[in-house]
Amino acid sequence: MNQNDAVTAPSPMDSLELDIRDLRVEYRTMEGTVYALNGIDLQIPKGRTLGLVGETGAGKSTTGLAIMNLIPSPPGVIVSGSIFLGGESILKKSEKEMNLIRGNKVSMIFQDPMTSLNPVVPVVDQIMEVIEHHEKISPRESLPKALEMLEMVGIPRNRAHEYPHQFSGGMKQRVIIAIALACSPYLLIADEPTTALDVTIQAQVLDMMRELRKKYQMSMLMITHDLGIVVEICDLVAVIYDGRVVEHGTLRDIFINTRHPYTEGLFNSLPDMENPKAELKPIPGLMPDPTRIPTGCPFHPRCGYAMDICAKTRPSRYYASTEHYVECHLYDEKTVVSGGRIKQ
Repeated sequence: MNQNDAVTAPSPMDSLELDIRDLRVEYRTMEGTVYALNGIDLQIPKGRTLGLVGETGAGKSTTGLAIMNLIPSPPGVIVSGSIFLGGESILKKSEKEMNLIRGNKVSMIFQDPMTSLNPVVPVVDQIMEVIEHHEKISPRESLPKALEMLEMVGIPRNRAHEYPHQFSGGMKQRVIIAIALACSPYLLIADEPTTALDVTIQAQVLDMMRELRKKYQMSMLMITHDLGIVVEICDLVAVIYDGRVVEHGTLRDIFINTRHPYTEGLFNSLPDMENPKAELKPIPGLMPDPTRIPTGCPFHPRCGYAMDICAKTRPSRYYASTEHYVECHLYDEKTVVSGGRIKQ
């Protein structure tokens, strides 16, 4: 695509479940300030799933915690920006108000089920607690729904009064999902939900999450470093680097019409299934020190396409379509892009 064919930024979507604008989060410690999010933008339309992809330390989990308004303070500080969930400003809510929102309008599945469940409370009681808190009903009324939720995620009723240590890792994750969905949230945040599971169980959990999303017509934020999971479950993809979205688009945009050198590097790092003997091409170098953000484009020290301007000026956003954008100096008015992959 020639730069002259680029479209302008789209107007805000009317039916957004989640709308994050220019969010900046810092962790201020005795050793220095960690710049975790540096102006991140994310929008998820109702009923769609966005995959947030990037290396460890890119800011993925901090984004999830910010949406839940769970940034630990101190040392975490939300410096600026906005988060709207279903049109409501999350950052303006009190802790009492957030307690009514968490688990009801937005739920989060954390990556380690071992630490997400109370080891001394039967699993059904942990689901009942959520239902009773949000729906203001008695234990007698909440029990049937809790049992129904367990069966929905594939756990038989006769195991409802067992304790977490009596379940496998995959079963524990199913309990966590049952808790997260107990009150039919509008938005489900899944932070690396299959990391601690073996490959077979991963596939089962992902299939279940996909079916439950359709059943409840939820929006979902899938936080992951696994591009395979993105293909399985996501409609939209946001590639995050150094606390900013550097490329965003539909599944086809990102996988077929890759634009950003970092996104290209992520794909090049994957094994070639058609040629198992081919060498991997890892991205050179490491993520930047979050206490010392590079000037200009933060990816330029690792980028094979870097130009002089990349070290001096942060790139502006270029739109290839209404949903596909990239932040990269390769797409200024002097650059011509041929096909989908980046061309020198």
